[in-house]
Amino acid sequence: MPTNSSTSGSPLTLAVFIDFENLAMGFEGSKKDSFNIRRVLDRLLEKGKVIVKVAYSDWSRFRHYTQELHEAGIELIEIPKRALTGKNSADIRLCVDALDLSYSKEHINTFVIVSGDSDFSPLVSKLKENGKHVIGLGMRGSTSPLLADNCDEFIYYEDLAKPESAAAPSASAEEIPKDKRETYLLLFDSIRALQRENHEVIYSSLVKDTMKRKRPSFNESSLGYRSFSDLLEEAQEAGFIALRTDERSGTYVVTSLNYGKRRRRRSV
Repeated sequence: MPTNSSTSGSPLTLAVFIDFENLAMGFEGSKKDSFNIRRVLDRLLEKGKVIVKVAYSDWSRFRHYTQELHEAGIELIEIPKRALTGKNSADIRLCVDALDLSYSKEHINTFVIVSGDSDFSPLVSKLKENGKHVIGLGMRGSTSPLLADNCDEFIYYEDLAKPESAAAPSASAEEIPKDKRETYLLLFDSIRALQRENHEVIYSSLVKDTMKRKRPSFNESSLGYRSFSDLLEEAQEAGFIALRTDERSGTYVVTSLNYGKRRRRRSV
């Protein structure tokens, strides 16, 4: 099995398979807001590079979701109505595609099954037999404990509803000049992501890689910084983060994130 990014320090390469009808069932009759694919992808991008994104459904029933999914770069696989093709047609197609990918693409080391259906438990077991790390993601009310317990890791969609970055006091955001606010909030969100993934040492290169996965257009030079280190030094001078220099590599390591915990010491 590949080593988890949380312990190795190297990012995972992910393939995401979405059983959309199962997710829709989780929302039926609930008062929750509708499914937001960006919340799912933002969480997964904290773990590594998402290479494959596929969703399965009878899309005639969920047309109001298709534009959002297309914009997120997700391939939509049309599964005809169950009355015509049988109860498990979407499940079978997802399983076949996932297993085929696990054999043909060795560089993909992590498979994400977005569903709570216990029928996917054999798929999870087979992927693990093939040396793949398996992450499950689904809703609490519609997720089988059998599936959740069989995955290497399981994420509940409800836990994504309120990102930690949104939980910081609004007054803290006002401390950052408007022209730098977007960059700084991306920096803080990326550091939180690495902390959540239990990285023992948060090297500056890991922070930058995470920022670029979350926002591929990020480039510190276009923002007026000579290097990424300059951005980190500025954030430390403002009291938002704390840094130390790694003795062996000479690069910066983020030791703490102070944003949202205390007021800045001086302006950025």
